[in-house]
Amino acid sequence: MSNTVFKQVGYTTSLLVESIDLGNIGLPDIQRPFVWKNAKVRDLFDSMYRGYPVGYLLLWRNGNDRTIGPGTKQKHPGLVIVDGQQRLTSLYAVIKGKPVVRDNYESEHIQIAFNPLDECFEVADAAVRRDKSFVPDISLVWRDDTDIFDVADSYLKGVQSSSRQVKVEETKKIRKALVKLQSLLSFPFTALELAEDISEEDISDIFVRINSKGASLNQSDFILTLMSVFWDEGRAKLERFCHASRKPSKDKKPSPFNHFIEPYPEQLLRVGVGVAFKRARLQHVYSVLRGKDMDTEQFSTQQREAQFDKLRDAQDRTLDIRHWHDFMSCLRMAGFRSKKMISSYNNLLFSYMLYLIGKTEYKVDEPELRKIIAQWFFMSSITGRFTGSPESTMEFDLARLRGTSRAEEFVDRLRQVCEVSLTNDFWNVTLPSNLATSSPRSPSLFAYNASQVLLEAPVLFSGTKMADVLEPAVPPSGDQVDRHRLFSKECLARLGFSGTRDTNQIANYAYLEWPNAKGPEIAPEEYLPEMRERFAEGELFKRMCYFHALPEDWERMEYRMFLEKRRELMAQVTREGYRLLTGVAEPPVVVSGIDIDELVRGGESEQMEFKSSMRINLHTGKPDRKIELAVLKTLVGFLNTGRGTLLVGVSDDGNPLGVEVDGFASEDKMSLHLINIVNSLMEPGAQSMTLMQVHFKDYEGSRVLAVHCARSPNPVFVRDGDVKRFYVRTGPATVELSGIEMQNYIEKTFK
Repeated sequence: MSNTVFKQVGYTTSLLVESIDLGNIGLPDIQRPFVWKNAKVRDLFDSMYRGYPVGYLLLWRNGNDRTIGPGTKQKHPGLVIVDGQQRLTSLYAVIKGKPVVRDNYESEHIQIAFNPLDECFEVADAAVRRDKSFVPDISLVWRDDTDIFDVADSYLKGVQSSSRQVKVEETKKIRKALVKLQSLLSFPFTALELAEDISEEDISDIFVRINSKGASLNQSDFILTLMSVFWDEGRAKLERFCHASRKPSKDKKPSPFNHFIEPYPEQLLRVGVGVAFKRARLQHVYSVLRGKDMDTEQFSTQQREAQFDKLRDAQDRTLDIRHWHDFMSCLRMAGFRSKKMISSYNNLLFSYMLYLIGKTEYKVDEPELRKIIAQWFFMSSITGRFTGSPESTMEFDLARLRGTSRAEEFVDRLRQVCEVSLTNDFWNVTLPSNLATSSPRSPSLFAYNASQVLLEAPVLFSGTKMADVLEPAVPPSGDQVDRHRLFSKECLARLGFSGTRDTNQIANYAYLEWPNAKGPEIAPEEYLPEMRERFAEGELFKRMCYFHALPEDWERMEYRMFLEKRRELMAQVTREGYRLLTGVAEPPVVVSGIDIDELVRGGESEQMEFKSSMRINLHTGKPDRKIELAVLKTLVGFLNTGRGTLLVGVSDDGNPLGVEVDGFASEDKMSLHLINIVNSLMEPGAQSMTLMQVHFKDYEGSRVLAVHCARSPNPVFVRDGDVKRFYVRTGPATVELSGIEMQNYIEKTFK
């Protein structure tokens, strides 16, 4: 007595196709994405023509109202396909001449060509269609009104019209081959038919077991299969949403179309699962959705229905058009403009998951939610947070939300992750290192471009905004505005750099506008003067140089030094953009290319002060802590009051002394010393350093240090021993405030 749950049934090709047409076999909707390549369809027909076995089919005699996909005639077909869907879809589409839908949701007729003389099959392309030795589409031989001998006669005329003589024996071979092709309708198939009393759980388990031994399916494939069994409408909604996201709506109705992602069902499924169960790993979700109690290991219909209710609710939120487009506004708020700037769809999908949780569960106010999600997306993009082990990282981040009950806590948790991830070391060390690449898909490059958008940067050598160039809805203005090399390949070849790793470094590229369609092959020091003359307003040119991270005198720098310095400045611009996004900084005032002569002539003021040295007491000739404190006092005064610039190496009366008096081995050592004393004696130190821009300039034959300060969003103090001192600028002087006077100033200025 057999204890199997299936029986063996024989079919022919024509019986299978007819059963699908009548709805006796429930072939999943042919409008669902078809994954086989055309070459695989060709190989299927070639194997059948040669009489080779093509594998068995697994069908389920459906005794209830559960189906894997709707039938074309009957609502609930008697047999549904558990395994063999791609083969049956291929047979049905080719024999009936029906189009299939690809995974990009584009409709396609699969055309398989046949050469009766060589008895070979090919995927029809332009060359094959022109070749008279091929029947360009074998669907022709199975049409109801087709006479196979008429097909043979028409084929022979075509071959002869190409000046090829057909011998008598070849004519017989052609007719015989075409008849054999038509007779594939009688090709035998073996189907294993599962009993109707087998449970849906067992059906799903059999499907997973079979497919896990063949085609590589992931956990999302298994869950989508469960949806087909228990909630086919939900899977269909996912697929319709993804299909509609590919193109703008023709009737101007709300549509999921956007410029950032063309999602696939499994991607949005991950979002829905994350929102429903607060889980990123899908390996256990499959069992949960089958109704498995993870404690008792038992399956329950009640449990399964309860879990699917959760998924239904989460999917409704995920596919809500308003939520979808409100989230896209977060990406734009972060400075990103299109899918070309998206390096990780895992990052985008997880950010959407957090947005939905924050909006629909914690009820975070929309402006605050958009701001924190924009920060999160920027942070996770630039750090590559979800590129290594995305599920593990997502699971960890979701775990942070457990125990969170209020909107404020939700926002604080996300903000804390951003702060911990984007440390000073990241901005000063990691990011410049990450920018040392020739990959045009670098997350660091996209974040830099996003910061340029946030800072309203112009295109280099142009009045066009970066935001306009990166905007997908705005048609390109031509080849003149594009991403070009600053040092051309021809120029670098003359300097001894020929490898693409050197010439294609992202630090050698900028979005710029040449006066002609093609950039010059000359060196930067030759073309830059002409570019500078195009701008009557010198300050505009300085702003361009700042926002495009061009160091002072970059056009005359040794190439590798230029790349190194520019990476550091690119990281600084990126940091400024992010700080503006967080609301803790104002758009920076550009000091690159500043006219020192003009500043010194203006004398000391509320926004300008001169210091002879940074650490050396000129009377004793030795380092003096009081000199350093005097420098910090001035910087703190600028930070607490407003913008200002400190010039080191210039006496009170404006005479140049030069930074040499401080005795540092190099300008880099002097910059490092400034960073060290700021970090150790200012409070907060690291944050204050991010508000300063440090530049070395030539002034009347000497080198001087210019430190420009932006306004701090928080009060800044100097630690003088055990005492914290608070300073502000009043006219050309720096004064200390204390007691109630200090408290009143802080309350009024730093709300």
